[in-house]
Amino acid sequence: MIDAANAGSWSIEASCCLLTDPSVEENGRYVLLVQLNTIRRGPTEGGGVPIVFIHGLGTSAHSWDACAEALADRYLTIAIDLPGHGDSPCPDDDPEAFTRDAALADIVGPAKDDGRAVLVGHSLGGYLALAHAATRPNAVRGVVAINTGPGFRDPDKREGWNTRSRRNAHRFGVPERVTDLNLQHDSVVMDRLGDITTSTIVLAGGDDRPEYQGSGQYLERKMPEARLVVLDGGGHSMHEDTHASEVADIIASFAVSLP
Repeated sequence: MIDAANAGSWSIEASCCLLTDPSVEENGRYVLLVQLNTIRRGPTEGGGVPIVFIHGLGTSAHSWDACAEALADRYLTIAIDLPGHGDSPCPDDDPEAFTRDAALADIVGPAKDDGRAVLVGHSLGGYLALAHAATRPNAVRGVVAINTGPGFRDPDKREGWNTRSRRNAHRFGVPERVTDLNLQHDSVVMDRLGDITTSTIVLAGGDDRPEYQGSGQYLERKMPEARLVVLDGGGHSMHEDTHASEVADIIASFAVSLP
């Protein structure tokens, strides 16, 4: 373990998250797991609720550096590199590696190994956090979803989203196969919103695209335990810079309020 400069009583460690089983059953079939790179910060023992960060498409675990460092004196934080991002592997021989179900199976390890965590996700990561809550009831203590939405029930809208995701792969700086993580093939989150009893904070940036505030309002209406918070002046990646301390404070207050 490497001591972080001026870190006080906490430390930082980057590692490959080794999962005990190379495959898990998802929706009636087995999904091979990718050994995800993780960046851990915080107390080596005696920390509060573990906080697992999931980044958006085309970024990495380091997009959470500012938030994680602000929380590391109180909480164990675990920032994940999704498959094909950062220092996680980018399989080129397994088309199933970059699906939502495979990503959720990968996330289970870091989310479970250190107790019932709080999942914090941005954009694609926020959708994955919601999907985790929808498909694994009560597996985590809480969810914080930042500038994201629950997907689409209309098949034509889903296909439109998928077409744009494939077309814009080059903008995200990842191979086209990696953008498959962003594709939606069903409406499982939309269909189960009313059944998600996991405590959830939905964060939307006041200066991000209006649809994210609209999605947040929808989630607040449909999910029994969801609350929307709009941060004035916040853009799509506000957790990285302009509003990092505010986002960290909201996460900390939320975590301490959970049973």
